[in-house]
Amino acid sequence: MKSLIDPVVALAEDAGRAILEVYSSDFEVQSKDDNSPLTQADLASHLCIVAGLEALTPDLPIISEEAGLPAFVERSQWDRYWLIDPLDGTREFVNRNGEFTVNIALIDSHTPVFGVVHVPVRQQTYLGCEGYGAERRDGNGVESIRVSATSQSPVRVVGSRSHRGTSLDAYLENLGESAMVPMGSSLKFCVIAEGAADLYPRLGLTSEWDTAAAQAVVEQAGGSVVTLDGKPMKYNTKSDILNPYFFVIGATDRDWLALLPVSE
Repeated sequence: MKSLIDPVVALAEDAGRAILEVYSSDFEVQSKDDNSPLTQADLASHLCIVAGLEALTPDLPIISEEAGLPAFVERSQWDRYWLIDPLDGTREFVNRNGEFTVNIALIDSHTPVFGVVHVPVRQQTYLGCEGYGAERRDGNGVESIRVSATSQSPVRVVGSRSHRGTSLDAYLENLGESAMVPMGSSLKFCVIAEGAADLYPRLGLTSEWDTAAAQAVVEQAGGSVVTLDGKPMKYNTKSDILNPYFFVIGATDRDWLALLPVSE
């Protein structure tokens, strides 16, 4: 897998440039069947990444948010495949706040073993690869990243900018003193991976392509992504593509799951 790192990072950067071309224009916004937004940037990034991955690893299947989801009877036979979100955080893209990413993950036996998260506006890339570790690449060079060993006081919590719900408010009440920072896309995972936040409780729906690449980054940085029963979040285990609720955990000096409201 290490031989894939530089080519996939370059591919994510190419997709990021395609996104920024649209970002700087007067783009149109369409609606998908689920009323989520879709722009030409989503499609341009999708085409760039799929073409690149097909050239790089022609034998591996690809699942993209911007393509039809293969039937489970087909994809349940896959041991290894690419899972991509060409533009994670389209709402943030439309709102022009810069908090959107390109997500490319390699799934092996239901686990994300390699992930690249590129932040086009910042020209910054996070990556995690099994057997390699996690790092951040930007204009200042390459730096290894690691989750915080201990949580801070107040606890540094990140949450969704566009999808905050009452369940999160109830959890934060149980948590006590905390500093909540709203943030878009898979950036929430990345700030935990680099030790800039302690916890990301996600008590709302997400899809597997939203989380896979960033989960690889967090796990290779020493953190964890667990469902509410404390088990690692897995992929391609059922017919739909929705994730269960989950926690992204950096510091492990507290039992974060024990603070869940009883109704959860």
